[in-house]
Amino acid sequence: MVELVLRSRRVVAGGGERAAAVAIEAGTIVAVGGYDDAFEAAVDTDLGETALLPGLVDTHVHVNEPGRTEWEGFASATRAAAAGGVTVIVDMPLNSLPPTVDVAALRVKQAAASGQTFVDVGFWGGAVPGNAAELPALHAAGVFGFKAFLADSGVPEFPPVSAAELRQALEAVDAQFVVHAEDPEHLGELTGPAGYAAFLGSRPAEAEHAAVATAIGAARSTGGRVHILHLSAASALPLIAAARADGLRVTAETCPHYLTLDADHIPDGATEFKCCPPIRDAANADQLWAALADGLITCVVSDHSPCTPELKRRDTGDFAVAWGGIASVQLGLPVVWSAARARGHSLADVVEWMARRPADLVGLHTKGRIEVGADADLVAFDPDDTFVVEPARLHHKNPMTPYAGKQLNGVVRTTWLRGQAVAGATARGQFLSRRVA
Repeated sequence: MVELVLRSRRVVAGGGERAAAVAIEAGTIVAVGGYDDAFEAAVDTDLGETALLPGLVDTHVHVNEPGRTEWEGFASATRAAAAGGVTVIVDMPLNSLPPTVDVAALRVKQAAASGQTFVDVGFWGGAVPGNAAELPALHAAGVFGFKAFLADSGVPEFPPVSAAELRQALEAVDAQFVVHAEDPEHLGELTGPAGYAAFLGSRPAEAEHAAVATAIGAARSTGGRVHILHLSAASALPLIAAARADGLRVTAETCPHYLTLDADHIPDGATEFKCCPPIRDAANADQLWAALADGLITCVVSDHSPCTPELKRRDTGDFAVAWGGIASVQLGLPVVWSAARARGHSLADVVEWMARRPADLVGLHTKGRIEVGADADLVAFDPDDTFVVEPARLHHKNPMTPYAGKQLNGVVRTTWLRGQAVAGATARGQFLSRRVA
């Protein structure tokens, strides 16, 4: 007897799709059999042609609690994640107060999140000037690695590191470092009122190119692990390819907005499109898609970075002062699937980019996959249905989105966390920690 069997003619597992039955007991997948295989089960559900995916793993989410909970918060962020088929988020060390730069701050954040997470939550630590000595203890406390900025983060309590300080941090602890790669020397001054073209011109591709080179140099000199966050500029891809060819432990991610939105179609005043690094043109996006297809870019994550409507300055439309960040944790799967299917990619490709590889990045090898022994984090997803994005129906605390009014392919029907449907007011999410050898 098992607790639950889920059957689908489109189970995405093992790098492809097939008709299968997935048996679940005590929150774990205990068998993946044929679609018609008989199981003695308390509940046996046939999804038919609705696809069964592993829950997505989003390793780049800004929850902002405590300190800036009016921007988002663990309850709203994790509800939104579950509604979008995401069963694991890894929270960034800013824009919460205090930032997660030592063990005491991590405990404050965990206390704030306790009892209100609807999906599983892990945490990044932060590398800032002067805290290299804190990193080993913070890593031992279970953070999955450390985020560093090479340019202004936008909040004064999380300052950027220099190239030397990044190397010092890498030498302080053998951990995964994730780097916001923009070089301040290549960023222009922006004064308002500014439209999108002026904003884009102030953050040219050269800024990313130079910062990626700095991060790779730190990996080369220390032997450390460096992951380039939210890669926007395709011109930096050859640097990453060369580093990987040299055997360096360098990886990169991109985000749905860089793959699907186009600078040439962003109206002046539409500050909901502002993010850093910026959205570039369609030809640049084509190159990002090619790098994703050949594995040079390893994963797609949201960089969910919400704020209050006032901080987005939609009233004035001034890109010079608007907060830079896109709220999208609930929409990543349909946004990417809509564009991927139009380019000839499969659901299995999307699962690889948004579930398995992000899970592997942070060492969560029982997440992001449908296989025996994995956690029963699953998503019933109708890839052929469509919907129009209505901000008021999103679970984000401040549902301002550049996808408003867009018709997307793919509807999440149900999300299961360790075999239990995420529904109602019961928050069953757990804190995840880096596994200490």
